[in-house]
Formats: sequence, C-alpha cells, structure tokens
Amino acid sequence: MTDNITLRRGAIAAARQIIVKAGTRLLIDRESVAKLVRGIAELRKSGRQVLLVSSGAVGMGMELAGVSRRPGELAQKQALAALGQTKLMSIYAEEAEKYGFRVAQLLLTAADLRSRSRYLNVMNCINALWERDILPIANENDSVSVDELKFGDNDTLAGMLTSVTGADLTILLTTVDGLRDRREDGSLGDRIAVVDKVTERLKALAGGTDDSNFSIGGMASKLRAAELATAAGAYLWIADGRRPDVIGEMLAAADTGTLFLPRQHRVSGRKRWVGFFSRVSGQLAIDSGAAEAVISGGKSLLPSGVTAVSGAFRRGDTVEIVAPDGRVIARGLVNFDAGQLNAVRRKHSAEITALLGTEVETEAVHRDNLVLLES
Repeated sequence: MTDNITLRRGAIAAARQIIVKAGTRLLIDRESVAKLVRGIAELRKSGRQVLLVSSGAVGMGMELAGVSRRPGELAQKQALAALGQTKLMSIYAEEAEKYGFRVAQLLLTAADLRSRSRYLNVMNCINALWERDILPIANENDSVSVDELKFGDNDTLAGMLTSVTGADLTILLTTVDGLRDRREDGSLGDRIAVVDKVTERLKALAGGTDDSNFSIGGMASKLRAAELATAAGAYLWIADGRRPDVIGEMLAAADTGTLFLPRQHRVSGRKRWVGFFSRVSGQLAIDSGAAEAVISGGKSLLPSGVTAVSGAFRRGDTVEIVAPDGRVIARGLVNFDAGQLNAVRRKHSAEITALLGTEVETEAVHRDNLVLLES
C-alpha cells in the first residue's frame, strides 16, 4: 500500500467538497462550537465547500433545562431537541458571522432520503446553499423522528449525505484518536492509521466511544458511515476533535486519526440512491454463475440465474441480490413483480416469452439499475 502520509495528502488534494460531522461530546459549550467553526472557516478559506453534520441539539437542551441524564422517553428527548436546536443554531450563526459567512439549517429524517423526489430536493437544496456560499448545517430532526424514520445517529447521516452530495471526503470528529486495534487481553492497542476496506474483523474491534448520558454514537456507527462514504467513492477520516487544531492538521496531511480509502469506482448519483437509500422490498437468491457475471462481468442479472424469490415487490421496486454463500452483493430495481419472477426464475428468454408474452424484459435486474455493495 502507498505510504500513510502520501495517502493523506491524496485525500486532502482530492477534497473539493467535504462533510464534517461533530459529535455531541465536542459541542459542550460556546467555546467548543467556536473552535469547530474556526476549523470549518479554514476549510472554506482553502476553496472547499463544506457541509456540517452537527449533533448536540439534545445535549444543548439538557444543559438549558438542567437535565443531567439523557431521557429514555421519546417525547422528552424530542422536547429537549426542540429546545436545544434553536440555541445551537444561534451560536453557529454568530460564530460564522465572525468569518464572513452565513449558515442554514437542514433537519432531516430517513424518509427524506428514501423517497427519490425528496432525495433530489435535499441534494438540490444543498447545492443551492453552496452556490450562495452558505454553510449547510444538517441534523437528524430529533423533535419529530420516531424509530422507523430515524437514521440511527449522525455518523450514519454524515455517510448518507456524502453519498447524496457526491462529496470527496467525510471527516468524523469524535473523542478518540481513530480506530484502535485490540490486544489479546481485550485492551486497546495501537491506532490503525489507514483502512482500505471495512472487514468483519474491523467491525469486531468497534466499541462505544461516547458517554451514553449525552450521546448515542460509537465506533460501530463510524464504521457504518465509512462503508457508506467509501462505497460512494469518498475518503472518510476519523479524528480526535478535542485536539486544538485538528482540522488544520488534517489539511497538512498529518498522521492523525484513521483514514478510510474509497472504493475504486465512484457510483453515479442515481445508483447511489438505489444502493443506499431506497427501501428494500424483497430478495433474489442467485446461483454462482450469476454471481460471477454480476460481480466480475458487470452483467445484468437474468431470470435464469435466480434460484429463489422472497418478498412482495412490484416492478420497479428495490431488491437485494444474495449470493449462494448468503452475502448480499448488490441492490437493484427489479423488472418483474414477485409473482412473475417466481414463475420465470431459472428460465431462459424464449421460455419467458412463451409464459408472459413479448412485452416483458429479458433481465430480472438490468445492469444500469444494479449497484454492487462490495468490490
């Protein structure tokens, strides 16, 4: 592998659009927010467009309300988020004004990205803000979100917004100095400087990084964000946001934190939506020949390679494609409803025409509507 510093220089040199996420434990007072805005101003001064994913609304609400422990009841968390969000944004606006730029708030739920039209609206809004040289500040809409509409945490939201915007680099500022190896006794070992692929072993290393009294993120969620960002062709960099000039160090390609390398091929915008945001309605199990054709050959998935169909999907819905060993290797927009595909699976074109007529597709999922989830 290319040496560590060269890889970091490459990540910074490639980064024209950057997503920065700051965790709750980094936004404990006005001084910490001011430090974050100062770092973002440095990124902007270097000619880069930045979007900030900011946690801290519930934490700020807890401070304002004199609450010491994050409540478990949904309505109480929503109330604290509503209270804290206005205060947090006012601080961001005042601090940004010192550097001559303005901020705008984006409150999102997962439903905003699952819908293709709303996904495009979010993307267009961010681009319009960037065109006006305004810093978008995104957060999960905690005051209205319920479990089925939640991203889970702002690490995941940052990874998703990397995909939405086509950003080149995601920076996750947290309270640890990156991903750490583990010794045989379970204690933390050396920092892992560079990761070229998120593996099951790395996931096993992940542990909580934040105080659950205030926040819900942990290293596992950061690895999920890394999977999303790198699959979209971006770098992701985890670093210790408590360091006085951490963003300046990153701009200088310093050996700090953990850098995750992008997958080799950047996925197009439409395919990013299919692969990471659209709601999955079913699964297609395929044989080894079809798996090889899809993964290595860049081919469409044909009905002849489908061994089993599950789910109640319609034509145009998103389905997962499952290899013989049980791995979900791809997602795609299916050309048949579940009943039709179950009838024609394992069959070839002439047999399909005989069963369904000439006005049907010959591919179960066309390669233009198919996204590989691993490379």
